[in-house]
Amino acid sequence: QVQLVESGGGLVQAGGSLRLSCAASGSSFSNYVMAWFRQAPGKERDFVAGISWNGASTNYADSVKGRFTISRDNAKDTVHLQMNSLKLEDTAVYYCAARSGKYYIGRDSPAYDYWGQGTQVTVSS
Repeated sequence: QVQLVESGGGLVQAGGSLRLSCAASGSSFSNYVMAWFRQAPGKERDFVAGISWNGASTNYADSVKGRFTISRDNAKDTVHLQMNSLKLEDTAVYYCAARSGKYYIGRDSPAYDYWGQGTQVTVSS
């Protein structure tokens, strides 16, 4: 099993930046594909970005492509989401997720085995 704890959320003005972090513990971090999802009020949980075990492969939702960057540090058991040029529609609770395996980056939440508690990101005008 792996435990995930997100941090770095907050309030930011449109056009600004935030960097989310997810710290993993409890199991070998490099055995997991990692991803970020988000859920806005009244909406489903949506895929944002994912990364393979060694960082060689990444995948992004079209809505964040070119603005967000996912990265991981296997030596520190962490995954990050750098969010630039934030928009009002990026407001959501952001969740870190882990999927057993090294390469397949699923875009559906049932593909992931472990979840963090979420961190709120609010973008204001």
